[in-house]
Amino acid sequence: MKTTTLSLRKLKGQRPIVAATAYDALTARYAAEAGVDLLLVGDSVGNTLLGFANTIPVTLDMMVHHTSAVARARPEALVVADVPFVEAHFEFKQVLASCQRLMQVAGAEAVKIEGGSGLAGKIGRIVDAGVPVMGHLGLQPQQVQVLGRYRRFGVKPAEAEQLLEDALALERAGVFAVVAEMVEPNLARTMTETLKVPLIGIGSGPGCDGQILVSTDLLGFVPDAMPSFAHAFAAVGDEMKRGFAAYVMAVRAGKFPK
Repeated sequence: MKTTTLSLRKLKGQRPIVAATAYDALTARYAAEAGVDLLLVGDSVGNTLLGFANTIPVTLDMMVHHTSAVARARPEALVVADVPFVEAHFEFKQVLASCQRLMQVAGAEAVKIEGGSGLAGKIGRIVDAGVPVMGHLGLQPQQVQVLGRYRRFGVKPAEAEQLLEDALALERAGVFAVVAEMVEPNLARTMTETLKVPLIGIGSGPGCDGQILVSTDLLGFVPDAMPSFAHAFAAVGDEMKRGFAAYVMAVRAGKFPK
């Protein structure tokens, strides 16, 4: 059965939500067939597949391109597209136009926006316009140039209080779920218990309503470059290298083609 924003919300308290990133039709198809509930076309495509150091160079055109590929797989999972760097901070009409492109042109069924209370008002207007929005709190990769480094959030009491306030502000704005990245696990559990919408964790411990991982991490494409909280459930990178090596040897030895 096709997952929708409404059916995803109903999973809160019923069973853990399973989410993963996808940037192409093939990955989307395999992930959805495996039972993943939500496919995030993340701007993490920049540093996972496109060779950038971080997500900042990823443009709206790139997000439309990769979201279109995922949507063409027609997965049963809910397809959510990232609103890329600084787009959400433009004036409302421009942000709404970006969301419109991701949904009408690319085929996303919802968008994800990084930011807390400062963007809650704008997110509320976007939701009122008919665009389902998933929030994103804690570590916000689009802010890496300001942060200077990746770190855990909510360890200090003042920051923890602000994160909970941000989460509630997003809920009031109408988001259907919130991603909590690198949030202190006890705080993440408190946020989960406080919010009426699902809290989907990444590096935020087991107390969330669900988990999301970057597909190249969970598939083990580059095991030595994974964040500490991730886990490789396969060794696809090694298999790819073996496959290419076997191909090279067969061609050079005159064994392929026969």
